Amino acid sequence: MRSSLVGTRAEVGVSGFQQARIDLGAQLRHLRESAHLSGKDLAERLRWQPSKVSRIENARQTATEDDVVAWGQAVAAGPDAIDDLIRQALALVERQDSWRQRHRTGLAALQEDVRDIEARTRVFRVFEPGLVIGLLQTAEYARHIFSKVRRLHEVTEDVDAAIRVRMQRQEILYDPGRRFRFVVPEAVLHYRLAPPEVMRGQLDRLIAVTTLPNVEFGVVPFEAALPGAPMHAFYIYNDTLVGVPTRTRDLVLREAEDVAYYAQAFEEYYEAAVFGDTARTLIVGALDDYARQSRP
Repeated sequence: MRSSLVGTRAEVGVSGFQQARIDLGAQLRHLRESAHLSGKDLAERLRWQPSKVSRIENARQTATEDDVVAWGQAVAAGPDAIDDLIRQALALVERQDSWRQRHRTGLAALQEDVRDIEARTRVFRVFEPGLVIGLLQTAEYARHIFSKVRRLHEVTEDVDAAIRVRMQRQEILYDPGRRFRFVVPEAVLHYRLAPPEVMRGQLDRLIAVTTLPNVEFGVVPFEAALPGAPMHAFYIYNDTLVGVPTRTRDLVLREAEDVAYYAQAFEEYYEAAVFGDTARTLIVGALDDYARQSRP
């Protein structure tokens, strides 16, 4: 029976990544129901929002290793069953399905996956050469970014939901127990990914973020000597995981050698960047450029 279901889903364009997420969600639901627990009951045991249980069971969010361990223990699953769930969760994390396939599962679902990774992170290091970092985006800037992604990858119509989750993600910035180190090239301040009035609001937001005590926001000036070509973004979570988004793959790197490589690359860009008042001066300069573009 399972093979026929897999075939049917494949025919309607479900990616291998999403199919694996569907299968894992179904197994977790079966364990919950076998334990005679409602979704709300399980959420209370796990101290989760009930919506998280629903998202995982319905394949709208990827269950992590920690999620399935906690789930299995809460429903008194046997050690063999928990080990199997862990293997499936790790396989999902390691999957490198195409952006087109993953985005077809929904922009909001992808934002939920990122939020789960961020919730387990105490130290963030991000180098982003192409756009304003998601945790720092305004809602209107995010709307233009998501709209471009939706058009490129033919994703579902859930831009508003994705924006809501992205804005919720930003609450983590105000947690004094976390540290954020962000670096962008000066060009990011000038890229016209949204109309001038939206870009002005976005740059105002960046100025405000530079004043947060747990946030370092660096800008690599145009005239700075670069340590290397800024070919792509990378996101380092603690010292254990690196996310590398490319145009066709969303890479998740866990090998210590890979993490160390990107940590060194980050430090080199960090050394080339300016911070504090100097960074704010560059942001204000970009603001002035957009103000001139808006004049009749």
